[in-house]
Amino acid sequence: MPPSSSHPSTTPEGWPRTEQEAVAEQLRLRPLTDPTGPEPAPDALVAGVDVAYDDERDLVVAAAVLLSLPTLTVVEETTATGRISFPYVPGLLAFRELPTVLTALAALRTRPDLVVCDGYGLAHPRRLGLATHLGLLTDLPTLGVAKTPFTFTHTPPAPTRGATTPLLDPTTGEQVGAALRTRPDVKPVFVSTGHRIGLPEALATVLRLTPTYRLPETTRRADSLCRRALSAALSGPVY
Repeated sequence: MPPSSSHPSTTPEGWPRTEQEAVAEQLRLRPLTDPTGPEPAPDALVAGVDVAYDDERDLVVAAAVLLSLPTLTVVEETTATGRISFPYVPGLLAFRELPTVLTALAALRTRPDLVVCDGYGLAHPRRLGLATHLGLLTDLPTLGVAKTPFTFTHTPPAPTRGATTPLLDPTTGEQVGAALRTRPDVKPVFVSTGHRIGLPEALATVLRLTPTYRLPETTRRADSLCRRALSAALSGPVY
C-alpha cells in the first residue's frame, strides 16, 4: 500500500471573503501566469488533486494522489479536511477549494513535477481557473482537465484517440485550451494549461495519463480518495 496521511486544513490569513475581493485577487495574479513549459520527464511524478463537499455540515475534503510515470503506480496519497472557505460563485471556485487542496498537496513527502486539476486553468473568464491559481501559489507546473467546456466553444474533435480542436472564448476568439479525445468515439475532455506548461505539452501529458479511461488516472484516483475520505469524516464526529 502507498503511504497515506490525513491533515486538518485552515483558511490562510487574508484569504478573500467577498466576491469583489476574489475577483480583484484574480486580476492581480493574472499577469503572473506562464502558459509555457516542457512536458514532464518520462519518469516524472505527477499529482492529481480533487475536492468533495458536504455543504450541510460545512465540510470540505481534498485529496492529493502522487503517481509515477510511465506505470501510473500510486506512490503516495494524502487528504485534508476543513471548513468551506468561500461561497459557491461560478468563476471563483478556486477560493472555495484551494485552502484544503494546498494542505493536502503540501503534506506529500515528495514534491510533484506536475499537478493535474479536475477543472480549468486558462480556460476561465479571467484566465485564472483553479489550475492556474494553484500553480501560481505553489510555483509548480499545473494543468486542468475538465469534463465540460464551461462557457467556451469548440467543434467536436475527430473520433480517434488524440484528436483535438481549439477551445475558444466566444467573445474574443482567443484559444484558451483544447478539446481532446482520450478514448475513441467517447466524448472529449477539455484541457487548459495552468502554469509553467504549454498547451501542446499539456495535451501530450493528458494522453499519457489516460491509457484506459476518458479521465486521467490522476483525476480518477484523487476523486475516489476524496469521496472515501469525506464518507469517513461524515461517519465520525462533526469536524
